[in-house]
Amino acid sequence: MADLAELRTHAARLLVLGIPLMGSQLAQLAIQITDTVMLGRYDVTALAGQVLGSSLFVVLLLMGSGFGWAVMPMVAEADSAGRLPEIRRVTRMGLWLSAGFAAISMPPMLMAQPLFLALGQEPEPARLASAYLAIQGWSIFPALFVMVLRSFLAGLALTRAVLLTTMIAVVLNAAVNYALIFGNWGAPELGIIGAAWASILSNLAQCLMLAVYAFVKSPEHAIFRRLWKPDSEALGRVFRLGWPIGLTTLAEVGLFTAAAVMIGWLGTAPLAAHGIAMQVTSIVFMLHLGLSQAATIRAGNALGRGDGRGLRQGAAVAVGFSAVLAVGTSAFLLAMPGPLVALFVDPADPARDAVVALGAGLIIAAAVFQLVDAAQVMALGLLRGVQDTRRPMVLAAVSYWLIGIPAGWVFGFPMGGGGVGVWLGMALGLTVAAVTMQWRFWRRDYVVNGSEGYVTAAR
Repeated sequence: MADLAELRTHAARLLVLGIPLMGSQLAQLAIQITDTVMLGRYDVTALAGQVLGSSLFVVLLLMGSGFGWAVMPMVAEADSAGRLPEIRRVTRMGLWLSAGFAAISMPPMLMAQPLFLALGQEPEPARLASAYLAIQGWSIFPALFVMVLRSFLAGLALTRAVLLTTMIAVVLNAAVNYALIFGNWGAPELGIIGAAWASILSNLAQCLMLAVYAFVKSPEHAIFRRLWKPDSEALGRVFRLGWPIGLTTLAEVGLFTAAAVMIGWLGTAPLAAHGIAMQVTSIVFMLHLGLSQAATIRAGNALGRGDGRGLRQGAAVAVGFSAVLAVGTSAFLLAMPGPLVALFVDPADPARDAVVALGAGLIIAAAVFQLVDAAQVMALGLLRGVQDTRRPMVLAAVSYWLIGIPAGWVFGFPMGGGGVGVWLGMALGLTVAAVTMQWRFWRRDYVVNGSEGYVTAAR
C-alpha cells in the first residue's frame, strides 16, 4: 500500500506540473496558427513570404532554445538540493548564452533575401520574407529570454504563470495582427510587416510579464542581481548541457522538413494534405511535450534529492500517463481523420476531395505511431531531467536522419507508398529513437540501482 500511495503522490505532482505546461504548449502553437490563418486570408503571397521567413527563424530559435531548456532541470535539481545561489547562477548564464546566440543569429536574418534566392525561391516571396525578418528577426532576443524565464519558473514548479503569460501573448498577438495586417481599428494596413510587429510585441510582452513575475514571486532567488557579472563555471555548465538539446530538437525538425520536401515531389495536393496533417498532429504532440517537460522537472527534483527510488517511480508514472495519453489521442485521430482534414480546406476548392482523402491517410498513419512518438519525447524529457543530453543527441541524429529519412524515401517512392509511405518512414525513425532512448534511461545505474543518496547527474 505504501508503494501505491507513493505512486499516487507522483501522479498528482506530475499532473499539477503537466497540465499547465501542456496548456502553454498549445497556446504557443495557437500563436503560429493565428499568423497562418490571418495572413492566409490577407494574401497568399504574403503567407508564402511569412512561411519562408519563419522557417529560417524557427530553425535558429530551436537551436538557441537548448540553453533555455537546459535551465529547467538544473533549477529543479538545485531547488530540491537547497542550493539557492546555483539557481540564480544558471538562470543568469542561461540569459547570457541566449543573448549571445540571438546576436549571432541576426546577420543571416538581416541578409535573408540573397540566401532564399540562392536556394531557388521565387523572387517575390523571398523579398517579402526578407522584409518580414528584418523586423520579426529581432524578436529572437525576447523569445529566447522567454525560454529561459519559463524554464526557471517551471523548474520551481510555478507553471501556472507560464500558462497565463502564454495565453495573454496569444490574445495580444491576434489583436495586433488583426489591427496591423488588415488596417483595422484605425491602424495602418501593413500586411506581412504588421505580422512581424505583432510577433515582436507579443514576445516582448511575455518576456516582461515573466520577468516581473519572477522578480515579485521569487525575490529570494534574485535572478537579475548582478546580471552583468560573468560566471564562467555556471556558463560552462549551461552551455555543455544546452547545445546538445538544441541540436537534438533541430534533428527532429529536420526529419519533418525532409518529409515535406519529399512529399512536395508528389504534387501540390499531397503537400497540402501533409501540411494539414502536420497541423493536426502538432496539436496532439504539444500535449506529449508538456507532459515530457513535467517529467523533466520531476526527474530533476529527484536528482537534487539523491532519490533513486523516487526517480524510478516518478519516471514509471510519467511513462504510464504518456502511454494512456497516446492511446487516447490515437483513438481520437482514428475516429474522424477525414473530418479533421476537412476543417482546413475550403469547401469550394476543386482539390478539396483529393486533399481530404490524402490527408485522412496521413492522419491514420500518425495515429499508428502515436505511442512511439510519445515514448521518444518522454524519454528525452527524463534524460534531460537527469542532465543526460549528449548521447540522446547522437541517438536522435541516427534515428531521424540515418533511419527515418532514408526509410521515408524507400517506403514512399521505390515501394510506391506515396505520402503515407514517407510518414511510415518517419514512424520507423521515431520508433528507433523511442526504443534506444528509453533503453538508455532505464538501463542507467541511477535507475537500475536507484536508492537514497545514489543518484548522480550524467554529465
